[in-house]
Amino acid sequence: MTTIHKLPASAGAEWLIGGLRLLRRSPMGLGTLGLLFGLLGLLANLSLQRSPETAMLLQLVFIVLGPLLLAGMVYAAREVDAGRPATPGHLLRGLQEGKAPRLLATLLPQVAAVILLVLLLYVLVGPAELESMVGTLEKLQGQAQPDPALVAQLPVRRILLWLALAVAIGVLTGFFTFTALPEMMFTDRGAFAAMGTSFRACLRNLPAMLVFFLLTAIAAVALQVLVLLLAAVIGAIAGAFAMQVIVQLVTMAVLMPVITGAMYIAWKQMQGSPDAPPPVYHGIEA
Repeated sequence: MTTIHKLPASAGAEWLIGGLRLLRRSPMGLGTLGLLFGLLGLLANLSLQRSPETAMLLQLVFIVLGPLLLAGMVYAAREVDAGRPATPGHLLRGLQEGKAPRLLATLLPQVAAVILLVLLLYVLVGPAELESMVGTLEKLQGQAQPDPALVAQLPVRRILLWLALAVAIGVLTGFFTFTALPEMMFTDRGAFAAMGTSFRACLRNLPAMLVFFLLTAIAAVALQVLVLLLAAVIGAIAGAFAMQVIVQLVTMAVLMPVITGAMYIAWKQMQGSPDAPPPVYHGIEA
């Protein structure tokens, strides 16, 4: 059984600062990985303007690739932490080591969360009122000034309750994967064992997790504001398309290396960091 260390709430801030430090040590290496991650997401978003069917397929592919790409960036974070360079090839390290099945298994909590949220939406609002709400929202979209009578028809309290539950479920779902990706990349743990340990580690260090999520949200908003200011200047010169590209790529080039670096540091502090190189494994729990 993996030993889970109890950390102070301030550890959540240390994880985020640690992720920033790793990016500062390798701005080109880790930044390039974040840029590639953002480029894949940008391609999926841009395809929506040409073909909704193609866009849905690309979005699905991007979602499936997500755990593999994140695991690759976590691996790159460890390389930088050890004084070695981060390279674009690290992005697919999970595939190279044959751990793709167990990494993809981390999608299961997300699928379960989506199903649960859909069921909660039907329970809290109801199918008939949902249909009515969609019609009301369509009418409101065509109005310069929303009609108060239409707004009053919306089940605002129940929607707000559902949104609060969605945030809580989203956070708990993240607990299953927060340290599971580095655990699977750097040890021989299987998917379900790693996710279970990750969930317990996050619960045991709930104050630190809440501090981390709060500071990450604040940092993401601040970064978004700065990037939008930069993109607005570029957009005024090169157009709206260039502005969209800049916002997506620059944000991901900074945010993703910091978050995955923080995940790696959190895993080291909460669960330990073995020095031996991880062996090659096949299958989800093999």
